[in-house]
Amino acid sequence: MMLILEFFKKICYYIIWLFSHILVTIQLVIYVFFENNNESFFSFTAPNPSDNSAENIDEALDESTNEEESDGSVTINVNGNYIHCLTIIGQIEGHYTLPTNTKTTKYEHIIPRIVAIEENKDVSGLLLVLNTIGGDIEAGLAIAELISGMKKPTVSIVLGGGHSIGIPLAVSARRSFIVPSASMTVHPVRMNGLVLGVPQTMSYLKKMEERVVGFIERNSKIKAERFRELMLNSDELISDFGTVLLGEEAVKEGLIDSVGSLSDALEAFSKMIEDIKTQQEQEFNF
Repeated sequence: MMLILEFFKKICYYIIWLFSHILVTIQLVIYVFFENNNESFFSFTAPNPSDNSAENIDEALDESTNEEESDGSVTINVNGNYIHCLTIIGQIEGHYTLPTNTKTTKYEHIIPRIVAIEENKDVSGLLLVLNTIGGDIEAGLAIAELISGMKKPTVSIVLGGGHSIGIPLAVSARRSFIVPSASMTVHPVRMNGLVLGVPQTMSYLKKMEERVVGFIERNSKIKAERFRELMLNSDELISDFGTVLLGEEAVKEGLIDSVGSLSDALEAFSKMIEDIKTQQEQEFNF
C-alpha cells in the first residue's frame, strides 16, 4: 500500500512540474509575440500581401536605387493594383551636367528606378508622365528601350509637350495617350558644340537618325517614310525644319494610340492587368 501511495505521489509531482513548464513556455511565446510587433515569430510564416502599401513600396524602391532626393515618382493604388508613376520633365540630361537653373531628368536616376519597378513583385505596372522638351538622344533612347522591354504593363501620357527625343519615350509604352492641348515637335537630329564639315559627320548624323526613326517605327503605327517627311518639313517652323503635332494630329499620324486624360490611362491599366490575369487562368486551366 505504501508503495502505491508513493507511486501516485511521484506522478502528481511530475504532473505539477510538467504543467509549470508549460505555463512558462506559454508566457515566453506571448512575450516574443508582442516584442515582434504582433508579427509571427515562426520563420516559415509567409508575409501577408495586404500589409503592403504604396508608401512601403515607394520606400523599397528608394532603398533599391539608393535615392536621397525625390525624383517626382509615386506609387498609387488602382483597383487593388499598385502602379508606379514616373515623370519625365524638362530636359533629358546626357553625359554632361546641365546648368542648375534648368529642369532636368537624369538617366542615371531613371534607369535604376525602372529596373527596380520591373523586379518588384508588388508593383503591377508603370505609368510614364511626360512633359519634356527633349534632350540627349542616347540617354533618351536608353530609357525608351528599357521601358519597351518591360514585361509589366506600361502606359504613357503626354502632358504639355513630348518634343524631340520625348517622342521615343512616349511610344515606348504598350499604350500611349496624349491630352488634347499637348504637342509633339518632330525635327531632324541636331548636334551641339564643334561640328566638322566632313562626310563622316553626315554619316554619323544619318546613323543617329536611323536609330531614332527605327525605334519609333517599331513601337508606333507611323511609317519611317512619313516620319521623315514630318522631320524635313520646311513650311512650319521659322528657323528649323520639322513639324509640330497637336494631340489629335499625333493620333492621326499614328505616333500616339489615343487622345485621353489621366483617368483613361488608369482605366487602360485596369484592362491590361485584367487581361493578364485572364490569360494566366486560361493557361493554368489548360
